[in-house]
Amino acid sequence: MLTISLILLPIIAGLLTLTTKGENAKKIASIFAFAEMILGAYVYYSFMPNATTQFAANYDWIHSAGIKFSVGIDGISLILVCLTTLMVPFIILSTFKNNYKNAPTFYALILFMQAALIGVFTARDIFLFYFFFEIALIPVYFIATIWGGENRIKVTFKFFIYTIFGSLFMLLALIYLYIQTPGIAHKSDFESIYAVAKTLDITQQSYLFGAFFIAFAIKMPLFPFHTWQPDTYVESPTAGTMLLSGIMLKMGTYGLIRFILPITPLAVDKYGMIAVILSVIGIVYGSIIAIQQKDMKRLIAYSSFAHVGLMAAGIFSGNIDGIQGALIQMLAHGINVVGLFFIVEIIQQRTNSRELARLGGITQTTPNLTVYFVILMLGSVAMPLTNGFVGEFLLLKGVFQYNAWAGAIAGLTIILGAVYMLRMVQKSMFGITSRITEGFTDLTLSEKVVLFPLSFMVIWLGIAPNMFLKLTEPAVSQLLSIVK
Repeated sequence: MLTISLILLPIIAGLLTLTTKGENAKKIASIFAFAEMILGAYVYYSFMPNATTQFAANYDWIHSAGIKFSVGIDGISLILVCLTTLMVPFIILSTFKNNYKNAPTFYALILFMQAALIGVFTARDIFLFYFFFEIALIPVYFIATIWGGENRIKVTFKFFIYTIFGSLFMLLALIYLYIQTPGIAHKSDFESIYAVAKTLDITQQSYLFGAFFIAFAIKMPLFPFHTWQPDTYVESPTAGTMLLSGIMLKMGTYGLIRFILPITPLAVDKYGMIAVILSVIGIVYGSIIAIQQKDMKRLIAYSSFAHVGLMAAGIFSGNIDGIQGALIQMLAHGINVVGLFFIVEIIQQRTNSRELARLGGITQTTPNLTVYFVILMLGSVAMPLTNGFVGEFLLLKGVFQYNAWAGAIAGLTIILGAVYMLRMVQKSMFGITSRITEGFTDLTLSEKVVLFPLSFMVIWLGIAPNMFLKLTEPAVSQLLSIVK
């Protein structure tokens, strides 16, 4: 029932928030979000470090078709469940200084999206996964469309079309796999699908690989399916951008691990190098474009695109280091990017600008903001003893084991990442005070309440990564045994 509770609690909270008037909506939403975080912490501490699926629930959903409402948590799911339950409360807290029109709907949509995300990461039935995968799109679409920037309609429509297009390919692949299961009453649980996948030849797996790859590459996004991402991140309200970059894009990387590797191993052997090459291109391309950006929010959007490329390369390396590195990096990236986007929001609120050329000298009056900004930046550039180092080290090790040239080129992310992140901090925080940064005030208490825990997690995960590595290793090892 724990997994069911993780899905139901945000739904109940969202419905309750909808009935609340005015500013009380954000208070109700934050209370329930922190309750969800406590429940997530209980799941983490109750989880046994083995390869089994725990806290499982299994109910008939469409009985005649053999489709079940089957959920559970293994070591792979646990990382994403922890990320979702950790980040949503801070995303909600980060909005407390904003007065959104129709606030009850805004916060209800965030909570509904949290429920859908938990559903994606805990589903044990392929059609239940698809259901949550699609439902998660709806709240963030309305968040971006209603509360986004001037070009929000055009941008979010493009985002919606891209995602639906990719999901159609995934649905066709899932239906094909479902039909291949033996018997009149077909099955759609993961175990049955993994079993039938072993009977498929290279041609069948190749078509399935292509369908899944398009769906997940768009969601992440991966080069060259990324064109929706920068504009959507920039035009969305900051809370929407945090949800998209901090959590939602992990649905794509999670899909690579949960579907492509165990279902299409022969196709991965044949086409995996192409996927790695595209991922590495995305790393270098995204980093170079990030270096050239003048807008802080767009710069972080391209940096996120580059980080996702490295995660995908690690997953397609098909070894335990690459996959574990991707899982840890999903958690680290979610923490870092949520904090960085919040800092950009703070700067924009005080100066009405995100342009690096117009900023500068902020650090002269903001010791607290400077410290938190630097910590999150160091995590993003993978400084040792920060959260980013652990995942990035394992990812590069995994990619290098797969192909030395790919690993060497992917390693450029360390240099290029340092260039664009240090450039952003230097131009926005240091130097001479500009006209719009004169009198820039330091963090308020509510802003510290968000940034201090995030900064603490950057260091904590960097010092004690085994807290998560020991939980993911059995599940990853079992996954690789299925692949082989």
